[in-house]
Amino acid sequence: MNNFLSKITGDKKEWKAMEARAKALPKDYQVVYGEMKKYIWTSSGLALIDVFKGLLDLFEESSASGKKVLEVTGDDVAAFCDELLKGEKTYTEKWRETLNSDIAKKLGK
Repeated sequence: MNNFLSKITGDKKEWKAMEARAKALPKDYQVVYGEMKKYIWTSSGLALIDVFKGLLDLFEESSASGKKVLEVTGDDVAAFCDELLKGEKTYTEKWRETLNSDIAKKLGK
């Protein structure tokens, strides 16, 4: 299980450092980041550490320049998340590939 989590979140120290960065953001950014994390965890699968790093970089730069968080993400935060995840492999995609592969093997194709 630990190896699985490491694949998704990267090194434990790195993850903790990222969480500390998130806690240093203004409150509105913290709220949106937390909600986006939940959304991303449930809809994505692999290479999340890079997605979260990029998101934190964007949020740190935006908050430092005085922008409100919804000026960065827009009101449709789910759509913003979907754009972040574009091109990332999702659990659903992996499950579909596995299902089709298993059936093909069992049917000798």
